[in-house]
Amino acid sequence: MNYSEQLNKISSHGLRRELRAIQPLPNGYCIYKGQKMVNLSSNDYLGLATDENLKKEFNELLMQNTDWMQFGSSSSRLLTGNTGLYDKTEALIKNWYGAESALFFNSGYHANTGILAALSDKGDLILSDKLCHASIIDGIRLSNADHIRYKHSDVNHIESILEKKRTNYNRVFIVSESIFSMDGDEADLRKLVELKQKYDAILYVDEAHAVGAVGNNGLGLCEVQNVVHDIDILVGTMGKAMASVGAYAVFGEQLRQMLINKARTLIFTTALPNINMAWTAFVIEKMPYFVEQRQKLAQLSKSAKQNINIENSFQGFIIPHIVGENEVAVKLSEHLQKQGFLVFPIRPPTVPQGTARLRISLTANIKKSSLNDFFKILKQ
Repeated sequence: MNYSEQLNKISSHGLRRELRAIQPLPNGYCIYKGQKMVNLSSNDYLGLATDENLKKEFNELLMQNTDWMQFGSSSSRLLTGNTGLYDKTEALIKNWYGAESALFFNSGYHANTGILAALSDKGDLILSDKLCHASIIDGIRLSNADHIRYKHSDVNHIESILEKKRTNYNRVFIVSESIFSMDGDEADLRKLVELKQKYDAILYVDEAHAVGAVGNNGLGLCEVQNVVHDIDILVGTMGKAMASVGAYAVFGEQLRQMLINKARTLIFTTALPNINMAWTAFVIEKMPYFVEQRQKLAQLSKSAKQNINIENSFQGFIIPHIVGENEVAVKLSEHLQKQGFLVFPIRPPTVPQGTARLRISLTANIKKSSLNDFFKILKQ
């Protein structure tokens, strides 16, 4: 099948995607196709990316630290790209979690595709949640380990696999997201910790959609469920509630050294520029103090849950409105955009066949009145 035929097939199934030019604005708005809309598709959960006061404060710091104003990077971290701001950022992350060590990557995708491939080998087994993100799936595919997907958030299924197979393998990794990116529900991290301890496994948790957004200090679901120090490999991203770019992993120093020597997504990519790392360090230092923003997000989430009777196991700032058919999701999205609400359709292969949906994403700077108006229209 040639490329034209493949593209026609994609279009005929309602799966054609396109890049969109969107201008973010303060207070939960954006401009799309010349129209000002309430932005319900952003992962900027705390509203920090468009916070003018935050940007002003950072710009003042830049004037005092002109060496931060480097907009390019010379090479990989293992050559000349590892500036002092990398060391500062990793120290801040390590201290924030009270961890032994931390390592910074260019993105969550770099972290997830690099870590498991570097740390696992033949004779190992990786157990991953069926709804884990594509970056985790790709990282597992790059590894030499055996792989089994367990039923979504089903700890009994994990244990049944471990009972039968644990003795056949050297190392076993249990891999899960904490708050799942497309369904918004939570993993039971306490149960996963119990299983990893019982079966001598390594627990890998991706906190991409939780870090910054939940927890008294913004550490994510691991803080909410009080298992911060029980997770062997904890991945967080800067590109969502943290309003920056890049990602990090928190673990013991031995694993850090292994990844510096083996993770291809760290070794063979150009480092991030000073300007990015300076903003990242600035945000991390402030993250424990964004209590008001987390409270506002929780209040909006509570209101949203009441509007659509969502289950208590959902945080509520990621809301899946499942419609089933791809074309229905596209048309509903277009209708809501005409009403002034930016919501996009999520279709396979991002989600399973027959579960096309609108992924409604709340941010702390959205007005409650705007959210109520949205749900009125959605119910109609």
